[in-house]
Amino acid sequence: MEYPIKGDVALIKAFRADTVGNLVYRKTARNFGPVMATAASITIVQVSEIVQPGGIDPEVVITPGIFVDRIVKIAGVSPVAEAGAAG
Repeated sequence: MEYPIKGDVALIKAFRADTVGNLVYRKTARNFGPVMATAASITIVQVSEIVQPGGIDPEVVITPGIFVDRIVKIAGVSPVAEAGAAG
């Protein structure tokens, strides 16, 4: 039997978050971000944009805010510029 991995801290990057901690990812960040957020005791998220609650459509939320402990916004990086550079 394989036991699940339990991390102390998960550092993940998301595209957008609301102030409650609901997350939206872009591209390959969606592969491991949600899994690590649920596996760690403390989850710290780096985002490009923070919006008010209700600013994210509930249908596109990938990680619910219950798994997020801290949100850090990157200064000087616009979400539109980040989306264009990666695309």
